[in-house]
Amino acid sequence: MTDDERNHPAPSDAELDRLDLVPLPGSERPARPGFRAHGALPPEAPVSATLVLRRRAPLTDDAFSAPLSRDELAERYGASPDDIAVVTSTLEPLGVAVEEVSAAERRIRVSGPARVIARVFGTDLAQSLPEVEGTADEEATPPSPAYRQRTGGLSVPAPLAGVVTAVLGLDDRPQARAQLRLVRPAAVSTSYTPPQLGAVYAFPEGTDGSGQRIAIIELGGGYVQEDLDTYFASLGIPTPTVRAVGIDGGSNKPEGDPNGADGEVMLDIEVAGALAPGAEIVVYFAPNTDAGFLDAVSTAAHAEPTPAAISISWGQSEDQWTAQARTAFDEALQDAAALGVTTTAAAGDDGSSDRVGDGRAHVDFPASSPHALACGGTRLEADADTGAVRSETVWNNGAGGGATGGGVSAVFPLPSWQSGVGVPSGENGDDQGGAANGPGGRGVPDVSAVADPQTGYRIRVDGRDTVIGGTSAVAPLWAALVARIVQSTGRPLGLAQPTLYDSVRAGQVAAGFRDITVGDNGAYRAGNGWDACTGLGVPDGAALLGAL
Repeated sequence: MTDDERNHPAPSDAELDRLDLVPLPGSERPARPGFRAHGALPPEAPVSATLVLRRRAPLTDDAFSAPLSRDELAERYGASPDDIAVVTSTLEPLGVAVEEVSAAERRIRVSGPARVIARVFGTDLAQSLPEVEGTADEEATPPSPAYRQRTGGLSVPAPLAGVVTAVLGLDDRPQARAQLRLVRPAAVSTSYTPPQLGAVYAFPEGTDGSGQRIAIIELGGGYVQEDLDTYFASLGIPTPTVRAVGIDGGSNKPEGDPNGADGEVMLDIEVAGALAPGAEIVVYFAPNTDAGFLDAVSTAAHAEPTPAAISISWGQSEDQWTAQARTAFDEALQDAAALGVTTTAAAGDDGSSDRVGDGRAHVDFPASSPHALACGGTRLEADADTGAVRSETVWNNGAGGGATGGGVSAVFPLPSWQSGVGVPSGENGDDQGGAANGPGGRGVPDVSAVADPQTGYRIRVDGRDTVIGGTSAVAPLWAALVARIVQSTGRPLGLAQPTLYDSVRAGQVAAGFRDITVGDNGAYRAGNGWDACTGLGVPDGAALLGAL
């Protein structure tokens, strides 16, 4: 028996049932379509969760004007010692172990047996399996659960009301999908190496990202060093420094399937590494859960040294997140921006529907966060040798073929820096140029680059050379451009949008961009200036550096 167990003996079920619990706003979660509960978890099964605590003070827009140090952010906007103390003193006597505390990140990792965790947070935890018609056996015991499920809302012990703002990870269903696209080799009309795209998009000469760090978030798969060495040697580029960091039990675990998560991991590393070969690349591997995703981003943002950019190529329609998880994640992106980090996020590969299937327009999160630089996609026809562009249009290969995400958030309000660019105010593309019709929500995307797999990126994964597309590729491309700009200017870019949108009006081309005016992503059409297909357009890196 440990000292903690002697000091805090496990409470009885009767004691747990007498807990005074208070509902946790925004924690309601529906069942996962296509899956069903199959009995409760074993009472002593270990369960871990991430608790997010309130800030000491609201983080206002002023905090993004100049980067804060980690100590300044923690002191002004982190969790207070009193709040941490009340969480610890409340949970430990109930049999909940406090595993990790970060006041700066306002995160506490806790664990305990399923019977305790379920009662303390006012829920039921069940094993969940795919529904298979005609084979259900209610009496059978499944060999292993597909995932751990909860439905409905959560609660917290009364002393933690208002102190704990989110409890994540109790339900460990997959939270996000990789935003990459592959096509049959015969469908590829042309393809590019990342350095060739660096020429197409005029990445600033004399820069390579030296002295900068690019953090990459991955929720599965892994990389093979031999493949990286072979790939960069084929480009005539020294292999950049790549390091893996495990979060919440995640690790670099190649699956041997180039069409799966390995393809995402290698795409991200090879695009970022080839376009910013002087930068250090740190890959954060986490479980594909709401807690794992948040913990990876938060850890990356608060790392030493602070990264110039965080690249995120995973996401999910914003209405497929619980409100508490979406808010906690957005606050982690706020922290990153306040520290001077630019977070680039793929806008999605399923057009304006974002694979929801209800006939309405949806946007992808975390790209829809106003604190992420949302990255949309184009189809590019260019001379790979000279970089001369023949045509560049909105990526849309029709039903099932993939198209750039984009639209208007139903959750996040219109940011001040987007107020004049003509974000639609109606639903499903109505009132395009909607600045005259009143404010809508945050418009997605902000920026773009090539994403069509038919004009995609030459990549090596699991011993094979292939071509991959998707807005997955655009996020690391923009992260590399940010690293090179930061190297050149000597100062972090942080929340880039106020600068990128500076004084831009509807129909006007922003400085440092080439406008994309042809095509649609379903509900939205491209046009002059910002649009909900390709945002401000694709970069002219040299001009963008000059504008900054």
